[in-house]
This record gives sequence, structure tokens and C-alpha cells, in this order.
Amino acid sequence: MKIDLSGKIALVTGAAHGFGRAITTALAGEGCRVFACDILTDELRETARLAGKNCETRRLDVADPDAVKAAVAGIEAAASAVDILVNNAGGVLGQVGRPIEAISPADWQAIFDVNLTGVFLMSQAVTPGMKKKGAGRIINISSGAGLGISLTGIQAYASAKAGQIGLTRQLAHELGPFGITVNNVAPGFVRSNPATERQWEAMGEHSQRLLIENIALKRLGSPQDIANAVLFFASELAGWVTGQVLSVDGGK
Repeated sequence: MKIDLSGKIALVTGAAHGFGRAITTALAGEGCRVFACDILTDELRETARLAGKNCETRRLDVADPDAVKAAVAGIEAAASAVDILVNNAGGVLGQVGRPIEAISPADWQAIFDVNLTGVFLMSQAVTPGMKKKGAGRIINISSGAGLGISLTGIQAYASAKAGQIGLTRQLAHELGPFGITVNNVAPGFVRSNPATERQWEAMGEHSQRLLIENIALKRLGSPQDIANAVLFFASELAGWVTGQVLSVDGGK
């Protein structure tokens, strides 16, 4: 069956590189009008170039409640209510694994703000428009860290991603009566951006080999693998699928 998202309005956060760029280009390729959002405006321009004429960019900090409301209102005014929201913005914000006693409240909160609170704020902002349409897709990008432990050792990252999965399930039940599905993609380790490249290099050859040996398919995935899962959840093929977490990790 062919996925056809022609005429749909999609909003992708964290679209400047990695998963977000792959998701943006995939949605645009299936006919969506995509609003690609990030705080990294230079990289966003490259995403827009790759995605083509169906892509527009917006600078957006998902942890800023006022900015989120303004961005969604602007998109609705320029197009219509959002049909597909992909909450991809996240990451470790340059932090590294440290003992719990070394973590400041500010470091903890910063990771929660972008990985969990941002998902809440974005979902909250698009929900009224989706309710009026009687349909919508919210797709959250978590991590294998939210289902187990984080390879980074960063306590806040594992906790925020686990919280995001909980929010996915809760919203699926709240919004289901309005025709809105809420699902989650949990990627395994993928070399997708500067942060994951640094993490890969820091592992060293031995740990890299062990990581791959513990994957059923014996290889790393790509950002396109994550985008493919998003396309499924965004499509009518997943019309009766909600509250689910799809691990895209090569098999564990």
C-alpha cells in the first residue's frame, strides 16, 4: 500500500539535522506541507533545501511556552490546523554522564525542558486545531533510553524519555475520542548528528563492536529508518494504532 499524505500540514521540531531532517524530507516527499522548526537556523536552511518546495522553516525553542503558542498560531494562520505533529526536539544539550551527586538542578531541568516539557507544550498547542478537524497525528521521538537505560549515563535524559513515553500513552486515551492518535518511536543508537558522532568516537573500537554485536541485525540504523516509522504512524495505515511505542533499534 502506498503512503499518501498529500495536502496534510505537518510540524516537525528539532528539524535542523539528524532524525528531524530525515523526517522532514520524508514527509515533504509524501506530499505534506512541512513546517520545520529548530533553534539552529543555519542547519534549518539546509533541511529546507533538501526537503524542497513543500518545506518552510521557523525558528522555535520548544521549551518557551509563549514561542510555542505563537509558532503554532502563525502556522495555522498561514496554512490550517496542524494534521501531523512530530515532537523530535531533544538531546543531551552537550552534557555528559556524571555521578548523580554532581548534577545540578539546572542541568536536570534543562534536559527535561526540551525532551519532555517541550512535547507537552507542542501537543497542547496543536490539540485545539486537531479537535476541530476531528483528526490528527502526534508522533513523539523518544529513545531506547526511555525503555531501559541510557548509553550516555545521563540520568535526566533516561528519565525524561521515559516520561515522554508515559505522556504518549496518557494522551492517546485523552485524545482518542477526538480522532487523534498519539504514538512514540524509540530509536536505538544511530549516528545521526554531531552529538552521536562524539558519543560513537568516545566508545572506542571495543565498545563499538560490542554495541553492534548486541543488535540482532548486526548493524547500525540510519535516520531514514526512524523517518520510515514516522511515516507509518502519520499514515492511514496506522489509523487504528495509538498509545504505542515502536522500537526502531535493529532488534534487542
